[in-house]
Amino acid sequence: MLLLLLLLSVANFLRPSTSQRLPATAQPSNLMTCNGIFLNYQFQNRQKIHPFVSEPTKQPYSFGANVTLLNSGTIDLKAWTLVIGFSHLEILVSISNAVLSDGSALPFQSDPKTPVEFSGFPNPDLKTPIATAGDLSQIQTSVSIIGTQFGAPNPAIPLPSTLSLSDPAWTCPPAAIDRSSRSISTCCVQNLDPSTNSTLNDNSTLADENFLPRRAGDLSITYDVIQAYPSSYLALVTIENESPLGRLDNWRLSWEWMRGEFISSIRGAYTSLVSSSDCIFGKPGEFYKDLDFSKVVNCQKIPTILDLPSSMANDNDLGKIPFCCRNGTILPKSMDASQSASAFQLQVYKMPPDDNRTILNPPQNWHITGVTLNPDYTCGAPIRVAPSKFPDPSGLQSNSSAIASWQVICNISQPKNSKPKCCVSFSAYYNDSAVPCKTCACGFPASSLSRTCNATAPALLLPPDALLVPFDNRSAKALAWAEIKHFAVSKPMPCGDFCGVSVNWHINTDYGKGWTARVTLFNWDDVSLANWFMAVEMPKAYDGFEAMYSFNATAIGKDTIFMQGLPGLNYLMGEVDGSNPASDPRVPGKQQSVISFTKSKTPGINVPSGDGYPSKVFFNGEECSLPDMIPTGGASRIGGEGSVSMVLILLAAVFVLFGQ
Repeated sequence: MLLLLLLLSVANFLRPSTSQRLPATAQPSNLMTCNGIFLNYQFQNRQKIHPFVSEPTKQPYSFGANVTLLNSGTIDLKAWTLVIGFSHLEILVSISNAVLSDGSALPFQSDPKTPVEFSGFPNPDLKTPIATAGDLSQIQTSVSIIGTQFGAPNPAIPLPSTLSLSDPAWTCPPAAIDRSSRSISTCCVQNLDPSTNSTLNDNSTLADENFLPRRAGDLSITYDVIQAYPSSYLALVTIENESPLGRLDNWRLSWEWMRGEFISSIRGAYTSLVSSSDCIFGKPGEFYKDLDFSKVVNCQKIPTILDLPSSMANDNDLGKIPFCCRNGTILPKSMDASQSASAFQLQVYKMPPDDNRTILNPPQNWHITGVTLNPDYTCGAPIRVAPSKFPDPSGLQSNSSAIASWQVICNISQPKNSKPKCCVSFSAYYNDSAVPCKTCACGFPASSLSRTCNATAPALLLPPDALLVPFDNRSAKALAWAEIKHFAVSKPMPCGDFCGVSVNWHINTDYGKGWTARVTLFNWDDVSLANWFMAVEMPKAYDGFEAMYSFNATAIGKDTIFMQGLPGLNYLMGEVDGSNPASDPRVPGKQQSVISFTKSKTPGINVPSGDGYPSKVFFNGEECSLPDMIPTGGASRIGGEGSVSMVLILLAAVFVLFGQ
């Protein structure tokens, strides 16, 4: 009995304190054996909600879940990003202690094919138990999720299919299911192979070991706090284009304030709405009773910021910020390095309990867009990086440092169900029919719903001169050509491509030592395009690229040839009226150049069979729609008019020989 009492006393002494114990509901069997990052998804409850339907797979349920991240290892987890693969069409309504990594707004509709990523906020880092004496407030965080899911009627337990970390520096085995506790869990360990960590930028240094290295992406946005006060700070926002094919025109940047902040003043850019009403009638008006809100620029929770026009670059009040005031145009560095960045400053006021100069939080949920002919970007969450350094403006060999810096990476993406914004047609000297852009290549605009046409029928082959006129003026030519060539015509006729810009790639010549193509750009919109660029991927012909004669062209690697207008000729005019608007069709803006290739560096290339056509075409960063077929003919053609001509030539040669 005495021995039993002694053992109980020792067990009670060794038992962790209440502040250091995990909840009883979050202790799956592998928690005690995890020496890395322990992840646990705990399904808590759900309730059947209206509407009540007879089909079980469509019945909605409200649900609640809690995700725990616990650092049980020896390495800090910085800027954590959690990946959850939802399987029951979950609609996320509320999230605590995290934000959606791509900046999506709530409610958010998940897709079973695409896992959802969560980034930590306001606590993006988890320290180690060794450095904190096991303090759970520093090594653990919990994300509460409330939403709606469909199907899986009771007694089924609707658990996610995957649970892991996004950072490739960590390896997470498949999550183990514990149905008795209605949870799944996994233990992520550090990946010691540095080659797998493709998110890191080579510019990182050992001196910045307390921060995450800066990452590489198509667009890098830096949020630098350069002055800090108890109730406000001054921030410099810099947008840099890191993609050889990315571009923005008239950019519009937005984010979400998470701590009640508001913009007091701004230089180098402007907000789409200038209003202080949300401050005056909100909590800022109660706290800052002596502040003159008539000078406050914007109090929106989600402000939208635009670049100033170039005419205001030297304005004493709004301009004079390096890289500002460029009409929102950001070009690739390969085109013009001096035009590849944009920047602005803003004065930000904070709210309690953040009224301390050391408490600094960047905004979340970043979004950036351009005009129609720009690629789409998806932005990640801000990550804390080493403070940026700026050269001394006087020319002294010294640098000034930001107080704190965050980096936001935005990558070119393809939104679900999105359509291209430009298209390509093919033609060749050896075939008298041109392959036009695909039917509805750029979608079917709502303004054309009254149009009577077939949106699914393939586009009709055309005589090459029909490519020079708008689609609405091609019908007569297309029908006449179909009758001559005995092509089938759908009823109603196929719809147009509905693209603002199209590119024609024409095989011009093909001879023993080389070949040429003619590239023609068409602008079918009313708006002219300044500083345009185009790129083509030529997997089979890239090594043979020689020159371009009316455009500037450069081979930039990865089978890609980059093209832009010559100095003074890089302006693609918009569509204008014909000579006689009453009878003549409108005339598109057009530019044209010949590009030449040698065959000495690409032995075995077969131009007519497809090697002479691009596999991808980009215009102003936007990937264009390509036809599903190429012109037949040339050396690869069998039958048809080409073979008849060849037979006649051979017969003539035979008669000449016999005649001799």
